[in-house]
Amino acid sequence: MDSRNDEAHFIGKLTAKGLDSLEQFTSLRSINQRNKTIYKVAESIVKFQTEFLEQGITRLKPMVLKDVAEDISMHESTVSRVTTNKHMHTPQGIFPMKFFFTTGFTTAGTGAEVSSLTVKDAIQKMIREEVPSTPLKDQQIVDALRAIGLEIARRTVAKYREELRIPPTSVRKRMG
Repeated sequence: MDSRNDEAHFIGKLTAKGLDSLEQFTSLRSINQRNKTIYKVAESIVKFQTEFLEQGITRLKPMVLKDVAEDISMHESTVSRVTTNKHMHTPQGIFPMKFFFTTGFTTAGTGAEVSSLTVKDAIQKMIREEVPSTPLKDQQIVDALRAIGLEIARRTVAKYREELRIPPTSVRKRMG
């Protein structure tokens, strides 16, 4: 007998026993399917983000829901639903599953892709290490990123700086 016939036979027996047993079986089957889907999505994220998991934030790659959806042959909306309010325990810490889906930039020269979170981390590090009496201007940050192969607009640096709650140069100068 194949598994479909076994399942049909089992459902027939449960129906004979009463609706509660059938509802319990259906619920357990749904939970099992949900767990398998979560596992597939997590496995795909690990496959795409292996370097991040081993080496940290500077190795986080840009990834969109579509990448995982295509990898596991599911719809993007399923991947989105599965990753909502779920977390992954990784060697780098515990992260919401949505954390792994980021936009990115292509580096000049090598063509490697870099996550926007990696760029934000680089901006934060530069500002943390700046001389307080002469804080870096957004354009200087752009130039420093360009020197390491990242072509990024000044307004993007300003946007990321604001998202990171880092004040503009004039305010940082007064604070330093």
